[in-house]
Amino acid sequence: MLSLLRIKNLALVEDLEWELAPGFTAITGETGAGKSIIIGALQLLLGERADKSLIRTGAGACTVEALFAAENFSELNRQLAESGIEPAEGELIVKRSFSLGGSSRQFVNGSPTTLALLKTIGDELVDLHGPHDHQSLLSPERQLELLDRFAHAEAELQSYEENFRRWRALVAEEAALSTAESARAQEIDLLRHQVNEIAAAQLQPNEEEEIVSRYKLASNSRRLIELATAVSRQLSELDIAVLNQLAETQRLLRELEKIDPGLAETSAAHAAAVVELTEIARTLDRYAEKLDLDPEQLAQLEARVSLLETLKRKYGATVPEVIAFGERAAERLRKIEGHDLELERLAREIAEAKKSLDRAAAALRKTRQTAAPKLARNIRQQLADLGFRQSEFEVKISPNDEPRLSGSESVELVFSPNPGEPLKRLRAIASSGEISRLMLAIKSSLALQDVIPLLVFDEIDANVGGEIANAVGTKMRVLAAKHQVLCITHLPQVAAAAAHHFVVTKEVSGGRTYSGLHEVNGKAREEEIARMLGEKSESAFRHAASLLARS
Repeated sequence: MLSLLRIKNLALVEDLEWELAPGFTAITGETGAGKSIIIGALQLLLGERADKSLIRTGAGACTVEALFAAENFSELNRQLAESGIEPAEGELIVKRSFSLGGSSRQFVNGSPTTLALLKTIGDELVDLHGPHDHQSLLSPERQLELLDRFAHAEAELQSYEENFRRWRALVAEEAALSTAESARAQEIDLLRHQVNEIAAAQLQPNEEEEIVSRYKLASNSRRLIELATAVSRQLSELDIAVLNQLAETQRLLRELEKIDPGLAETSAAHAAAVVELTEIARTLDRYAEKLDLDPEQLAQLEARVSLLETLKRKYGATVPEVIAFGERAAERLRKIEGHDLELERLAREIAEAKKSLDRAAAALRKTRQTAAPKLARNIRQQLADLGFRQSEFEVKISPNDEPRLSGSESVELVFSPNPGEPLKRLRAIASSGEISRLMLAIKSSLALQDVIPLLVFDEIDANVGGEIANAVGTKMRVLAAKHQVLCITHLPQVAAAAAHHFVVTKEVSGGRTYSGLHEVNGKAREEEIARMLGEKSESAFRHAASLLARS
């Protein structure tokens, strides 16, 4: 429920804080007192366009704030969470302000938000009925939703939605698989080339290091042979070879050792060095003999190294990465080449899903078609009570061109207030009095199904009087058992039916005009009802007391 409404510097209202109660509240007052300001304030909170001309003369900005109270805001909290706003716990505060400079700000639970979210919240919390556009029942989607609630079609609708989502998912999968045939063919060609190129290389995860090492040796074999041979010749083959010269020094050391045995160790070390150098020369000779100068082998190694580098440039930084790329490409190729089989599988599943969807749609359609005439009869009876004794009202069900999430048919409420006039969509009804009473009739028929908590009626008393006015008041009182109802009215019968009665007044002070709002009870309420009856005579007071007593 709306528990508090604050208005500051809006039109004739300087500063108003209005505490509201549950049930049915009537707002009355003289013409021009400012009753419409309440509607204007609610419209601003519901995301309607802000007109800076509404700012009170002399003020720089206008502020409107509402506090909604509820035990459970679960549905709204989901939307708040999606917008990054803290969830409401027991209370929801909506605030909007705008200035002469044109800036507009809006807040939900203290967090800045957008007008779009404000409107979304308003659609869930408030229905305004009068000369304005914020009327949820004008929406075909809402009309269908209310018919389903009236028909208690929750189970059929849930089954249909589940089947619809499965069918749509399969159709979307098929469409994605069927599109871009040329692109698919190009991808197959590319994948085949990649897979074949990598497979033909017969890569081994650890071969790169060995191949590179062998190629390095093979490509430098000539120089290695030259160097090894040169060292060996310096050691043993040339006339001035080291070993030849060491043979002479070794002979001289032996003569020294004969003369002085103390040089035996030195002579032995020299002999060992000669042996080591001799072994080095032999090793280098064997090393040179082993090196292969086969050009064909070198070419093969060079080609292998080049291939590895090419594959790495294309498919990965290392040989294992290239191998992994090839495996992924092969898997992707298998899936795409199985395209026709996959399409056949999807076609079978889509056909089965469509059969299930059609069965669910038929069950939902039957429930709706059974409930539609009952709802129409109920609303026609409500309309008769409200003065439309010869009106026509139908719940029109039309098939959709294709299935939708809401069903295979659409619903449109159509109405003709007078005999001989064609049935029209609710949006085509021009008279605000007619649309407001029509909305009251619909709301009365769907009171248990409609979940919007706050209903606001304005100008519902156009061209209404007598017993019809009593019926309007009675229906609003019945609605108030399930909703919070606010009604701005000129009808004393409607005002008397309310559980709470507020009067809008206009006063002039210090050359300025001020609108105010105060609750009336007891004698003060009788006086206001008498004023609405057109006179403050004794008979008017008795009539007012009678209306209040009857309510």
